[in-house]
Amino acid sequence: MTASSWVERWAASVPPGARVLDLACGPGRHARLFAARGCKVTAVDRDATYEKDLAGEPSIAFLLADLEAAQWPFADAEFDVVVVTHYLHRPLFTHLRSSLAPAGLLIYETFTAGNAAFGRPSNPDYLLQPRELLDVFGPHMRVLAFEDGFTPVPKPAMMQRIAARKLDPRVVASPDLSAL
Repeated sequence: MTASSWVERWAASVPPGARVLDLACGPGRHARLFAARGCKVTAVDRDATYEKDLAGEPSIAFLLADLEAAQWPFADAEFDVVVVTHYLHRPLFTHLRSSLAPAGLLIYETFTAGNAAFGRPSNPDYLLQPRELLDVFGPHMRVLAFEDGFTPVPKPAMMQRIAARKLDPRVVASPDLSAL
C-alpha cells in the first residue's frame, strides 16, 4: 500500500532527524515514508502483526498500544510531526496537540459523514462531521491547509484533511523573529 498523497505532500517539508509519531500506523506505510526521509519514527498500533512488519527498520520504533483502552502513552514526549490517517478517536484530539513540539506539524486525514455511500467506515462514531478537524484544531494551531469533501482516489470516499502547525510561543509572545 502506498502512502497517502496528502501525507506525502506535507512530508516533503519535514527535515531529516525530525521526531515523527505515526498513530494507528497499520502496516507502516507512513512510518516507512518518514524513515526513508531520515526521520526518527514512533509507530503505534494495537495490532501486534504490524510490529513484525516493521521489525528490522532501524529508524522505526514500534509501540503496541490500544489507544482507546489505555492511558495516552506519550504524556512526557514531544514530536515534531504527528500523522494520523484513517483513524478517529475524538478523545485523543487534545493529546495530539499536546504531544507536538512548538511549531510541530499535524497531518491528519480520515473519513467524514457521507462516506457510507461509498463503503466503510459507515458508523457515525468513526466519521468526522463537516469542518470538524478545522473546528477542533484551527483555534489552537496555524492551519496550513484544509480539505473536506469527496475524493475519487485512491478510491471514492468522503474525506477530511488538515495540515496545521502548533503555535510556537516564542513567536506568539514576541514579534522579534530573531528569537527563532
